[in-house]
Amino acid sequence: MKKLLLQGLLRNALTEPAPTLDNDIVAKLGETLAATTRRRLGRSLSIREVDAGSCNGCELEIHALSNAYYDLERFGLRFVASPRHADVLMVTGPVTKNMREALLRTYDATPDPKWVVGVGDCAFNGGVFSGSYACVGAVSEVIPVDMHIRGCPPDPVALLQGLIALVDAQA
Repeated sequence: MKKLLLQGLLRNALTEPAPTLDNDIVAKLGETLAATTRRRLGRSLSIREVDAGSCNGCELEIHALSNAYYDLERFGLRFVASPRHADVLMVTGPVTKNMREALLRTYDATPDPKWVVGVGDCAFNGGVFSGSYACVGAVSEVIPVDMHIRGCPPDPVALLQGLIALVDAQA
């Protein structure tokens, strides 16, 4: 037991190092996004994330937007639990046959004006799941998509840049 305790104390941490971020870049992106959404909507942006059948890689990056490094809420942007409160649907993964109806209902429940963002390569063209018997296909085959943020998975900075581009394109 003593040996295991000493090994645990002398080893380096088994966690990954913190991401190297330029806080100024993230802050500038967030402030630009907050200002653009307030100009366009007159309020902050509400986002509903929908997993249509992904591997969860994109969800991890989307959830990173809420962690202490990126802290999306400091810019007034927030994730909401109901599509009835959302301005943006961020859809990840290819649409599986089991999620097709749920995605359509979520889209219909989101009030106008609403925007749909396909997150990741799977949402764009099915990615590694393309041609699977369990998939309907890309998100755009089920609901209209306003923007795709490519990557497998896209990092949080790319997600912020994509949201800025989406709101700027609608202004």
